[in-house]
Amino acid sequence: MRIAIIAGEASGDILGAGLVRALSRRVPDLQAFGVTGPRMTVAGCESLADIETLSVMGLVEVLKEVPRLVKFRRRLIEQILARKPDVVVGIDAPDFNLGVEKRLRAHGIPTVHYVSPSVWAWRQGRVKHIAKSVDLMLTLFPFEAAFYRDSGIPVRFVGHPLADQIAADPDPAEARHALGLPAQGPVLALLPGSRGSEIDRLAPLFLQAAERLTRDMPGLQCILPAANTKARERLDALVAGSSLALTVVDGQSQAAMAAADAVLIASGTATLETLLVQRPMVVAYATNALTAWLMLDLGLLKSPHVALPNLLIEDPAVPELLQGAATPQALAGAVRLLLQRPAYAQAQTRQFAAVHKALQRNADEEAADAILELLG
Repeated sequence: MRIAIIAGEASGDILGAGLVRALSRRVPDLQAFGVTGPRMTVAGCESLADIETLSVMGLVEVLKEVPRLVKFRRRLIEQILARKPDVVVGIDAPDFNLGVEKRLRAHGIPTVHYVSPSVWAWRQGRVKHIAKSVDLMLTLFPFEAAFYRDSGIPVRFVGHPLADQIAADPDPAEARHALGLPAQGPVLALLPGSRGSEIDRLAPLFLQAAERLTRDMPGLQCILPAANTKARERLDALVAGSSLALTVVDGQSQAAMAAADAVLIASGTATLETLLVQRPMVVAYATNALTAWLMLDLGLLKSPHVALPNLLIEDPAVPELLQGAATPQALAGAVRLLLQRPAYAQAQTRQFAAVHKALQRNADEEAADAILELLG
């Protein structure tokens, strides 16, 4: 069996690696190849191109990269067709992958898209394009599967691998010990994102918010995980000379969340990790002015929430501070409530355990089974 897999970013690399391993257990002579990250390569997927090729975020940023991406897509389609795979799986990166899937499907190759684009939130007209591009949609969340069923698109809710991997309600004392943090006193985890643009926009705001909080809580300890080497360089430059009681660590984001009494975090997949670790959070995001205007002011965003936890819990309770609303004063105020008013924090966390359980479905195995069923 030959499978082409196209992953769009680090989270796609995790999903792709799990999928390759699960398929390999069922199909011993599996041949996997495609656009890969390091985890997929270790799992046995041959790399035609590196995952960083597709790592572009934001409407304006993508527009600048269109010529390069069009040229890359054409070459990738030629490479895949030459290898005659039995199935093609695009993981996330919908603006790139759905176009590839549509062209390959026209050549008679079954196509699967893994991780739904946010059609329920914005650009809902894309569902027509999706129907022409994929034979099967694999979703991580149940509300997404319901949307596709209503639209007549074959779909399987497979659950989320993070829910399978993360232990419910990990021990804060153990996490603090592992990170070298004091056993007593409040701890705030700061996660301003992993991309350079996110760090440049959000990290200064997060640090200023933490400085404000320290004035009220002199014993406050802050933990700041760096996602990679480039992120670490940026963060080290920002915190140089800071008077905060601050520890910067390489990776270990889940441990930082587990150690914390509250988490100040950029909107994205990491908010789901925070939910699964069952820690209260404040979510913020800021992008360039044009992208924000298109999404917020022009009304392209149809969902009432951008923070993933608010889409999953029954009573949305996670503060969302976007663009100009994400001031150091506002961020500090929202975090202060979590640290000083237990009932306010519990309004979030009491809902998180049920979400964790609902998402635990052994996602890698479910996805592999769905693909093999598609192929008969």
